[in-house]
Amino acid sequence: MSMTLSEMQARGLEIAAKYDELNLAQRGRTWTRAETLMGFVGDVGDLAQLAMAADGVRSDFGTPEETHDALAHELADCLWAVLVLAERYEVDIEAAYGDAMAEIEQRLAP
Repeated sequence: MSMTLSEMQARGLEIAAKYDELNLAQRGRTWTRAETLMGFVGDVGDLAQLAMAADGVRSDFGTPEETHDALAHELADCLWAVLVLAERYEVDIEAAYGDAMAEIEQRLAP
């Protein structure tokens, strides 16, 4: 199913709200922005290991198909965290992305 970035962020925030409910029920509090960021850092570390496996540097993640599926999942986890963090830090991620790409494109122009 294809989704716009806004739709992905809305869906991601729905899931984040469910995590907040779970953490509140189990631990009496929700994650702070810093804890969410640290979760993202952990996901990036997992992504790095899977990328190494996909490139043949590691072989401890199963078959190439299993590695690819795990890599896709981890990329989606990382995107989810970025979208949630953008909302929690009050960043319009669509506008920021557009601005960043325009700036990069300008730097790359001959």
